[in-house]
Amino acid sequence: MFRQNIIITGASSGLGQGMALEFAKQGANLGLCARRTDRLEALKAQINDTYPNVKVWLLALDVNDHQQVFDVFDQFKELMGNVDRVIVNAGMGKGGSIGTGLFEANKQTAQTNFVAALAQCEAAIKIFRQQNAGHLVTVSSISALRGFRRAMTVYAATKAGLTSLTEGIRLDVMNTPIAVTCVHPGYIKTEINDHADGAPFMVDAETGCRAMVKAINKEPANCYVPSYPWAFIQLILRVLPDKMLRKMS
Repeated sequence: MFRQNIIITGASSGLGQGMALEFAKQGANLGLCARRTDRLEALKAQINDTYPNVKVWLLALDVNDHQQVFDVFDQFKELMGNVDRVIVNAGMGKGGSIGTGLFEANKQTAQTNFVAALAQCEAAIKIFRQQNAGHLVTVSSISALRGFRRAMTVYAATKAGLTSLTEGIRLDVMNTPIAVTCVHPGYIKTEINDHADGAPFMVDAETGCRAMVKAINKEPANCYVPSYPWAFIQLILRVLPDKMLRKMS
């Protein structure tokens, strides 16, 4: 099924920006939102220059303003006429080891990656229930599979929560025309992990986003991208001894 009208949150940079370009290449219309509207404007200009037949709508959105999430999604619905897919992508990776004085940063990550994601899922599924159709996509992480240390501690926990939330939503709307997918990217080079040069199997943003879009279009319940090597590594990661897991953090 080709999903014509797609909303992407956190579209001003990183995975959101990369997915927007990939979906535009396929001819999808885009509702792009983020806090940094100047970057959204630049992205829209790039898409319009390269893919003039693609419609792009921009709205400012701070996902931690939960009422604004509902308002913006409803505005996109009004502008597009129909919302075929929503990609819950906005997130952050601030923080550090628990008990080291970084509570505020850890809290901000927890609120943005889970509570704000919940608001986005609520707003999207509300629209899909009204339409009796749609595809919800959440962007989790390979780190959702286990606990990690240092700056990854809270980040991994929020992604585990998002994976579980997505599964619950999928079970709730099973046997309806609403599809639900949780994407677990491996290490993809973006602004959020610019410091992680030593991460294993790191790929550039273009390669990673191309793999994500390819997987999303298949609409599986869960996917690990790029599929090589992460579809295999995720099996190992689940049973990896704690000592080895600590070294990976």
